[in-house]
Amino acid sequence: MIGKNLQKINQQIALACSRAGRSPEKVKIIAVTKKFSPDAIKQALELNITDLGENRIQEAVPKIEQLPEGITWHFVGHLQTNKAKEAARYFSLIHSLDRYSLARELQKQAEHLSGEIRQPVRALVQVNVSGEDSKHGLEPRELKDFLDEVHRWEALNIEGLMTMAPYVEDPEEVRPVFRRLRELRDSLAVTGLELRELSMGMTNDFPVAVEEGATMLRIGTALFGPRE
Repeated sequence: MIGKNLQKINQQIALACSRAGRSPEKVKIIAVTKKFSPDAIKQALELNITDLGENRIQEAVPKIEQLPEGITWHFVGHLQTNKAKEAARYFSLIHSLDRYSLARELQKQAEHLSGEIRQPVRALVQVNVSGEDSKHGLEPRELKDFLDEVHRWEALNIEGLMTMAPYVEDPEEVRPVFRRLRELRDSLAVTGLELRELSMGMTNDFPVAVEEGATMLRIGTALFGPRE
């Protein structure tokens, strides 16, 4: 089942890239494994999916320790400051940097771990483009000042932006959210802040996200099936 699902996803990505004049090679699937068992994850690994995303530290760490090496682990959920040490230790990329206090703690943990594991911590800045109260992230107007500050920190590497769009029946309704994140990234590039990655798009709206410039898609249900 996962194999057929992946084939369908790749076809949708290819079609979206064709419509947008992009290369599918520029789009990476982050398989979100929240609530899926290691056995299901191993099926994905057999299909050469090696970028996996988790939402909760306490669920992720046992999986990371049980599954083989060679996986690139992405933290894609809201990260509590008191979990920053574990996030820095276990994850290759944190998608949800959304406040100064978390940035400072990740910087601190990266400095502590630099001689032991790796340095720096890699992260994406989460932006609340939609303005929903239920969503985490910086407001767009806060982004430039935030990046100007944290880009000076040697142990924290900001590689792009992330957003979560509202869940809607018609994905076209959230196209402006994805477009706005891309425009924010492009406007920052003009000022000298180069950000390669745009993490946006999930199971229900990823083709639209691809058309608007997504480089990373956070896909769980469309790949693994419904969660229990």
